[in-house]
Amino acid sequence: MIPWLRGPQDPLPDTRRALGPGSEAPGLLAAGGELTPQRLAEAYSKGVFPWYSEGQPVLWWSPDPRMVLLTDEFRLKRSLRKSIAKFLRTPGYEVRIDHDFRRVITACASTPRDGQDGTWIVPEMVEAYVAWHRLGTVHSVETWVDGELAGGLYGVSLGRMFFGESMFSHHTDASKIALAALVCFCREHGVAMIDCQQRTGHLASLGGRELPRTEFERRLSLALGAEPIRDWTYDVSLWRHLGFSTGDAEQDPGP
Repeated sequence: MIPWLRGPQDPLPDTRRALGPGSEAPGLLAAGGELTPQRLAEAYSKGVFPWYSEGQPVLWWSPDPRMVLLTDEFRLKRSLRKSIAKFLRTPGYEVRIDHDFRRVITACASTPRDGQDGTWIVPEMVEAYVAWHRLGTVHSVETWVDGELAGGLYGVSLGRMFFGESMFSHHTDASKIALAALVCFCREHGVAMIDCQQRTGHLASLGGRELPRTEFERRLSLALGAEPIRDWTYDVSLWRHLGFSTGDAEQDPGP
């Protein structure tokens, strides 16, 4: 029987109490409560996240193992390298951060996760993360094409940790380019790990891997103890972290 959170004074339980493998909902830790910035901050600082569907109570999860992308293990495939090179040399193509957060999360809400029929980003969740974004904790990384939002992602930043939430794409590779830009930004600011929550083939193909919950929480604790990022500006020079530069962006960087 999982604990029920009756009010803001009820703390989330120890993550070791999450349902284990073989249960109907492995990783489920608790239910109930509200999606306030305070509750979300408590949850993410413990490596816990909300995930539920319309008509359900808020469900809190701590899966074991945990899918992550270590930023120094990001796998830049040749096809994506070519897409980024084209993106960089094309006028009107740019990466922005927090330019239109609500549009990003709304677009993500209409994009099902791999293997799922519907969205998990219910309206209550949209409003909660928009409110948290206004407090400077949630951010969007966006790809823009000729003044139109082409793709992007959003996630939570605490200390030097980034928790990836969801991504969407209206143009080929637009969300992957946003993720590559996030990796560059993270490398620039000493963010070693991006939380991906649950395993997908897409993330694994980009270098994501699973960590035991204990190892994830150890690394998370270290990241939370670091000074938070203050400047969320994306500069084209950050592409150097993946081998690109403003001077050679017009050339195909090769395999």
